[in-house]
Amino acid sequence: MSEVKKIATRESYGNALVELGKEHDNLVVLDADLAGATKTGTFKKAFPERHIDCGIAESNMMGIAAGLATTGKVPFASTFAMFAAGRAYEQVRNSIGYPHLNVKIGATHAGISVGEDGATHQCNEDMALMRTIPGMTVVCPSDDVEAKAAVKAAYEHEGPVYLRFGRLAVPVINNNPDYKFELGKGVLLREGTDVTLIATGLCVNSALEAAEMLAKDGVSARVVNIHTIKPLDVELVVESAKATGKVVTVEEHSIVGGLGGAVCEALAENAPTPVLRIGVKDVFGESGPATALLAKYKLDGAGVYEQVKEWL
Repeated sequence: MSEVKKIATRESYGNALVELGKEHDNLVVLDADLAGATKTGTFKKAFPERHIDCGIAESNMMGIAAGLATTGKVPFASTFAMFAAGRAYEQVRNSIGYPHLNVKIGATHAGISVGEDGATHQCNEDMALMRTIPGMTVVCPSDDVEAKAAVKAAYEHEGPVYLRFGRLAVPVINNNPDYKFELGKGVLLREGTDVTLIATGLCVNSALEAAEMLAKDGVSARVVNIHTIKPLDVELVVESAKATGKVVTVEEHSIVGGLGGAVCEALAENAPTPVLRIGVKDVFGESGPATALLAKYKLDGAGVYEQVKEWL
């Protein structure tokens, strides 16, 4: 059996920007002294005149991006999720969200898979913060294919978009001819009748692995990929809940306010259903190898399987 191709979605981000830059002269990229890590250095090499290094001044970078957007440019402001959603929250809210400007935020190194950088850099709260901003679209792609499609869709969308990318290389799972990306629309990856696993980001692969393990126990698990946290595909979430009667959300993010929170809100209003939220359990991360951390926090396939089996 051939080895599964793995690519970090931050790499996909950098590559997608270059491709879009070839087609659109109004696309500009901003970075906060992290071009090598966010992979926007690829864009800088191709289009140096359209790349702006703002230095270690993320809040200022968001203000610059807002200003550029008012001139007709489509700026992609790039830095780690901790700094994009955390440090610069006020500027994102007031300078980008409030006037509903056409700024795209490329937030890399999200979640505990940042690894050895530890708790201060492992942002598990960013989706919760960003989805509270009125009019903000929040996207968390699961692999290389989806990440590139998300960057393109973000460019084409009029309004602010928060794009969440990871540091860790993850399996490519959407490389099939039927794959279609649409903002606000989830993807049904696997049919099932006993439980629905709704996942986002790198946890989509974990959910698929868990579903395979559950099948060996005679449990039929439906798997849904929700790449757009906001606006949420409420129709697919409700349909899946009604089809299986039980829902599990899986995310590399706090169980407070992220995918789990969004799904619970939708189901409470439309189809009350038992829900298990799998994610970071209201704790800070810690330093360690990314894969070891995912295993410790039970966000890998085996960990998801174990939690779902116990809950069922």
